[in-house]
Amino acid sequence: RTYLMPCTGDHIQHQQGSVIATEGGLVTLSCQYNTSANNDAYLYWFKQEANDFPKHMLSRYSIGSGDNTAGFKERFNASLNAKTQSVPLTIQRLQLSDSAVYYCALRPTVTTRYTAPLQKHCVCTWVCTVLCVVCPLTLC
Repeated sequence: RTYLMPCTGDHIQHQQGSVIATEGGLVTLSCQYNTSANNDAYLYWFKQEANDFPKHMLSRYSIGSGDNTAGFKERFNASLNAKTQSVPLTIQRLQLSDSAVYYCALRPTVTTRYTAPLQKHCVCTWVCTVLCVVCPLTLC
């Protein structure tokens, strides 16, 4: 049996809507979350380039570690901090191709009087940050 649970009470907050960073540099995109799932949260980062669909980059879990998708293992990292309820995304050695819309998504798991955990079959909250990577003035 599948039980669908509402997504009330869960949300994500993020920094300003756009970030401009320099090629070769480092940027950190913030993502703070609040969930009613009693410290059992699943956080995801996605990258959406122009005229394309969002691509899954990495997952982080409050219980366990998570993983990075192929193509996002080298320069992309995020650490979930359950105490501060944040999962900032850090991108190193920025490239012009990193310019995109980045989404942070939350999907908590809840338990009820049933013995098995019930997965919420929805991404409760998405927030996005637009990252624009520019080349340094000395190189343009």
